[in-house]
Amino acid sequence: MKTITIALSLFAVFVSANAVADVKLADNSKLVGKWQVTAEALALDREKKKLQVTWEFQKDGTLITTGEDARSGIGEMTIPIKYSVADGMIKKQITPGREKYEDCAVVEMDEKDMVLKCKFLYLFMTRK
Repeated sequence: MKTITIALSLFAVFVSANAVADVKLADNSKLVGKWQVTAEALALDREKKKLQVTWEFQKDGTLITTGEDARSGIGEMTIPIKYSVADGMIKKQITPGREKYEDCAVVEMDEKDMVLKCKFLYLFMTRK
């Protein structure tokens, strides 16, 4: 009986961990345009930190990030980085000018909203 209880518990953990199905992208056509990054969080069910950042996915594989870093006092900055869609995911440069990329899975997406799961954060976006 103890073995069955443990097996059912492990099954429940496995099912709940995989409950969020990623949206597989075929290309960048659903991304192209401006998106307001409204919040970030460590997990879908964790507290969201509000952001004022805009991402513009361009057809040519350039992602223009515009935002303000309140900590630096520099004001608004615009940073172009490279991105592509491969294996159903967004692969974006971590730092401009360096060829190191991170994968971001599209967790949810409709015509108006998108949720990305990158390496350490979930990003919540609304199309502009």
